[in-house]
Amino acid sequence: MPIFEYVCKECQHEFEALVFGKQKAECPKCQSKKLEPQLSVFAVSAKGGAATHPSMPAGPCGSCGNARGPGACSLKNLD
Repeated sequence: MPIFEYVCKECQHEFEALVFGKQKAECPKCQSKKLEPQLSVFAVSAKGGAATHPSMPAGPCGSCGNARGPGACSLKNLD
């Protein structure tokens, strides 16, 4: 389900809304349809709770066993 973020141009209220098909969102505070869409940040989850961001290694590299995490064998020696 798509979740969109908006700022109401009438009352400046910031909110998220589920929008289906050709449905239009409206401000939950003043019911205005004059909205400014915002750039959304989204989350990604991985199976088994593994980390998906390079700064959060999930464990040792599967290729070389380096404790710095996955892909560490392709990194320059930072030790």
